Amino acid sequence: MRRLLTLLAMIGLLALPAIPALAGTGVQGNPQVGQPAPAFHLQDQNGHWRSPTDYHGHWLVVYFYPKDFTPGCTTEVCTFRDEIVKLRQTGAEVVGVSLDNVKSHAEFAAKYHVPFPLLSDANRHVAISYGVLTSAIGLHFAKRTTFLIDPNGKIVKIYRDVDPKENAAQVLDDLNTLKKAAA
Repeated sequence: MRRLLTLLAMIGLLALPAIPALAGTGVQGNPQVGQPAPAFHLQDQNGHWRSPTDYHGHWLVVYFYPKDFTPGCTTEVCTFRDEIVKLRQTGAEVVGVSLDNVKSHAEFAAKYHVPFPLLSDANRHVAISYGVLTSAIGLHFAKRTTFLIDPNGKIVKIYRDVDPKENAAQVLDDLNTLKKAAA
């Protein structure tokens, strides 16, 4: 069994296509707290192009998730949906990002009444720049990671390997704490 898993992992690694933005560099992005958030220009579920500059002057929650319609991702999108009013009251906007295409995001957003942008990173460049691209058995996806970005575009908090049920509440608590500290 171990040999089979090793063989499948090796096949998956060989199947990785070169990614133009970082092809040959052998590195992924690894943004840190205090650094500017990596730029992006992605389409949302309605076909509108979004970038961090659209949110300048606001807190921005950028959460990466593996796949539309999977149990954990559905839980996470619904918890952010359910907390969106409170998040916006803190001055924050939310965007979800996965490797799914715009059509998949449109169906996912419609089914779960998502009131914020779901961005399609089908070419994987943004997942790479944020250091969240991963693969298993040749399938690529974004690791469940959330970045809290301040109104000036700097990363103030990174949540890695988050619990989909708790992530929105964690972000909301941290936003309230940060706003109190700044007052």
